[in-house]
Amino acid sequence: MLYFILKAGISGLLVALISEVARRAPGWGGLLASLPLTSLLAMMWLWRDTGDEQRVAELATGTFWFFLPSVPLFLVLPLLLKHGLGFWLAMALLVAGTLLLYSLAFWLAPRAGIRL
Repeated sequence: MLYFILKAGISGLLVALISEVARRAPGWGGLLASLPLTSLLAMMWLWRDTGDEQRVAELATGTFWFFLPSVPLFLVLPLLLKHGLGFWLAMALLVAGTLLLYSLAFWLAPRAGIRL
């Protein structure tokens, strides 16, 4: 249990630090948020927990294929906000759209021979 709390604490601290940097300097916050730090931490935790390099490789592959459907979120959010859509409505639309794209990825991946 202590190990789980340590993992959660380190991971949560990372997110909190990025949001604090973004509050002061949005560009630097964007740079830090764009780094695959969460993915790298997940891969390190998984390897430390299992020692299974194949599982880590599968996690990296899945992360790549699910990164693609999330890209529109980062492109569309600024457009919606600049056109006067409220923050929460824009976020709701983007979450719904991203979930739709994830569903499409789940459906398309096996048809393309990609194992998720």
